[in-house]
Amino acid sequence: MTAAIHPTAVIHPGAELHPTVQVGAYAVIGSKVKVGEGTVIGSHVVLDGWTEIGARNQIFAGAAIGLNPQDLKYDGSLTLVKIGDDNIIREYVTINRATRSGEATVIGNHNLLMAYVHVAHNCVIEDQVIIANAVSLAGHVHIEAQARIGGMVGIHQFVHIGRMAMVGGMTKLVRDVPPYMLVDGTPARVRSLHLIGLKRAGVLQENEGKTFQNLKKAFRLLYRSELSLSQALEQLDLLPENSYLNHVRQFVRQSQLEGRRGLTPAKRRGQRDDE
Repeated sequence: MTAAIHPTAVIHPGAELHPTVQVGAYAVIGSKVKVGEGTVIGSHVVLDGWTEIGARNQIFAGAAIGLNPQDLKYDGSLTLVKIGDDNIIREYVTINRATRSGEATVIGNHNLLMAYVHVAHNCVIEDQVIIANAVSLAGHVHIEAQARIGGMVGIHQFVHIGRMAMVGGMTKLVRDVPPYMLVDGTPARVRSLHLIGLKRAGVLQENEGKTFQNLKKAFRLLYRSELSLSQALEQLDLLPENSYLNHVRQFVRQSQLEGRRGLTPAKRRGQRDDE
């Protein structure tokens, strides 16, 4: 099967495109780009730099992937964008390469990045993540699998968003979001467990609901008790072992390490959103 390439597309002879790749009108593809089987590249898309794109991705009109990072420290070194399989990258999404030699900006598999999303240098987006329109990720942001990010969210450098977390639209996010939590507001506050996500994942039924009940206990220890964080972690360690709680424990501890942002706080009862 021959690649369906529009005659107005500009593709460098050094680019490596699988024969099943489709390329739309006026797309521009640079010399170091590799594109896998069945990927569809829309009109006016720009792919440049050391960029590797996997199979069956859909890249819509005007997206710009693999260009230099917007970082004054970048010295022209070989840095990468790596994108997995079965992603949907909508109109005018921008994904920049990493900053330092050998580093990569990484997008996993089965993700949806809606229109005008910006993914800065050194970001990592795992699998099955949905990011709504006009979200901006600053450098070194890490989003774990199955997280959901509402529209027009701004995310600070080095923020880490846990698995299956939900961030409400127009939130200003400057600290880490633990797994399975729902965060909303400006300033951002943890409101509750992400119940809809947990329900869709079948967690409410797992072990006759015991897993969910233990996650509720973990949420209350971290966000509804008067305990210090170290005391809450001691109590968390007393809860039964399962993969969900273990991930929460590990995430919270790592969030306190040097160079990390710390946890997003809770909204206390009676507290106004602007406090």
